Amino acid sequence: MKVYLRTYGCQMNERDSEHIAADFAGRGWEIADSPDDADAIIVNACSVREQAELKVVGLLGRLVSARLARPRGGLPAIGLIGCMAQNVGAKIVSKFPEIDFVAGSRKTAAVAGIAEEIVRRRLAGRGHPPLPEGMGRRTAKFSDAFVDVSDDPSDFLKIDKHLSAPPSALVSVMQGCQMNCSYCIVPKVRGAQRSRPMADILREIERLAERGTREVTLLGQVVNAYGREFPREGGISNFVRLLRAVNEIGGIERIRFTSPHPSYFSDELIDSYGSLEKLCEYVHLPLQWGSDAILKKMNRPYRAGRFLDIVSRLRKRVPNISVSTDIIVGFPGETEEDFELTRSAFREAGFDMAFIFRYSPRAGTPSAEMPDDVPEEEKRRRNAELLGELEKTSRAYNGSLVGSVQEVLVEGPARRGEGVMMGRTRTHRKALFKAPESLAGSLARVRVLSATTTALEAELA
Repeated sequence: MKVYLRTYGCQMNERDSEHIAADFAGRGWEIADSPDDADAIIVNACSVREQAELKVVGLLGRLVSARLARPRGGLPAIGLIGCMAQNVGAKIVSKFPEIDFVAGSRKTAAVAGIAEEIVRRRLAGRGHPPLPEGMGRRTAKFSDAFVDVSDDPSDFLKIDKHLSAPPSALVSVMQGCQMNCSYCIVPKVRGAQRSRPMADILREIERLAERGTREVTLLGQVVNAYGREFPREGGISNFVRLLRAVNEIGGIERIRFTSPHPSYFSDELIDSYGSLEKLCEYVHLPLQWGSDAILKKMNRPYRAGRFLDIVSRLRKRVPNISVSTDIIVGFPGETEEDFELTRSAFREAGFDMAFIFRYSPRAGTPSAEMPDDVPEEEKRRRNAELLGELEKTSRAYNGSLVGSVQEVLVEGPARRGEGVMMGRTRTHRKALFKAPESLAGSLARVRVLSATTTALEAELA
């Protein structure tokens, strides 16, 4: 049997999909490259932005239509999982009653078993099977249990022999979030923060290292708040203790983490840069906005000055560090003065990478109750102007690397083909260079020949 997995959204969703794929593989399933010949189709969908949800609705419509056009005993089975299922699963079931099951973001461990049971009974001609308790039936009335967010000991799927070990791997260290930013739906769809035991995380990373992984990215909605539920030892935060422990694992050459919160960016975490040789010279630190008034409305418990001080101290600690960020433009009540404060903070921080989004209200969040009073054309203008600022800083940063020799982790063939490989520098820059495919998974040194705003053209040094 074959399963096709389609993932939308953040690295947490990607990691969940990897684990689900491993669970299917452990059951003897193949991973299909296309939905056309799959026995089951799983859509793991993001709900953070409206545009992502609209894309998923369009995909589900096409998948349902395709199945109706070529019924194979009711196959392929179609399941919607993840944050979107958690947030608007009832609406999706109402719109597409042909979907076989919906599983929320804390039920990923059950997905492969549910899909397999549906497919086996369909193939045996027994119709639609009863689903495991707490999931409901396709024809049943939608209920909260369908997308349960309660604690489940199986939430954190563990690595096994069927999980791939890429050169750069994602490792989930926590679930959920306790920050309750007024625009963010994550606490609703992922629940309250829960940290994995450190021993489990380290065991997973050790197994990845044994199978060839050289770089790990520690994942969490507020990753540097990891372990706040556990006692501190020796006055050191549990997140810094985790970084130090990962730094000692043989075979792992690089460590990254995302996404941290400014409120938990302690002095000891700043000091970890430079003192932990495997911690890469890169940080993604979401500013969101440069106006204190808007940060307060966003329920972000820091001010722009505090954020800029963190960036300044990081640059003093590691002068060549690369800093990226998230920005939301057009938040309710945002004035031109607020925008200029953000532009100023953007320039002072010197971000060389950024994700800049136009605000859109998300149902179920406090900001959705605020008047969406910034005109769309104004949101577009502010978005374009910040993108212009970003282009300057990105081009300058990448340009400064021309002529230098950089260490890259070779991830695999580049999309352009023609014998070109892709790797990333320690500062997370994408480098493209000609090299044999046998270098995939290894560290190599390349000389940077030229640069664009998004990539480095290089050659093996």
